[in-house]
Amino acid sequence: MSDASAFEFKDRMLSLGLARVSEAAAIASAKLIGRGDEKAADQAAVDAMRTQLNLLDIRGTVVIGEGERDEAPMLYIGEEVGSGEGPEVDIALDPLEGTTLTAKAMPNALAVIALAPRGSMLHAPDVYMWKLAIGPGFPEGVVSLDADPADNVRELARAKGVPPEQITVCILERPRHAEMIDKVRATGASIRLITDGDVAGVIHCAESSATGIDMYMGAGGAPEGVLAASALRCMGGQIYGRLWFRSDDEKARATRAGITDFDRVYSLRDMVTADVIFAATGVTDGSILKGARRDGAYLETETLLMRSKTGSVRRITYRQKNQ
Repeated sequence: MSDASAFEFKDRMLSLGLARVSEAAAIASAKLIGRGDEKAADQAAVDAMRTQLNLLDIRGTVVIGEGERDEAPMLYIGEEVGSGEGPEVDIALDPLEGTTLTAKAMPNALAVIALAPRGSMLHAPDVYMWKLAIGPGFPEGVVSLDADPADNVRELARAKGVPPEQITVCILERPRHAEMIDKVRATGASIRLITDGDVAGVIHCAESSATGIDMYMGAGGAPEGVLAASALRCMGGQIYGRLWFRSDDEKARATRAGITDFDRVYSLRDMVTADVIFAATGVTDGSILKGARRDGAYLETETLLMRSKTGSVRRITYRQKNQ
């Protein structure tokens, strides 16, 4: 095996290969859209993503994956993937973000993956994270996790030069968010409730002119926070996260992941400290990407491929003959 120091992280060369990885996962899981079997859809995406990842010339380590080694047989945290030749990289992935969305043929299911130089991604434990995100073009600190949700709406409205009634906030529809929802609505702002898929929810903020979403707030998975931060590092915007522990077992899990400050607020550049490549392929139709679809003898996908180094954002349509 070649010396890893001889390889550089050439994001331009790796980007198209990463798009193939998310495409493969989306195509595999799309065959199970509407079938009501979340586990089968997820497993199909995992198998396809892992197979394609191992064709890339990288020495990759999964830092955000399907769970700890004893919980996931493939793409588990710490698993080494790639050909073993090439740069050492961190990989954050969710082969099927929105297993329920896929099983029920609901919008915004995605296959998502991000890749960055080794040691540059937060090793977020599989616990909850309180998140707050906005799109690009605003001064740092205009919103804060320590502020009341209503105050964040008002401050963003002031920075945008509009009344709060013209702000739309994306929130996961969960009982834990009931008080937050009431406070946001009390400002006059509208809320887009989503059932699953908070990586897509955060990405919505970065394309507010197309999606109508100005802000994302609420508690979701911490691993998804790192994936969302990877996307915003490419597209622009702000995201803040604080881990939320509900048991001593979850704190122990965080300790194993190297977390020492349980109350720390992580900014975008705390979660992803170096340039990153991000790819997401639509599984079901959504406000960001079209879902995988059959067109006669062909299967077609749409992928969002981004590089933070250049700020480039590509939309790639891929067609292949039905297998």
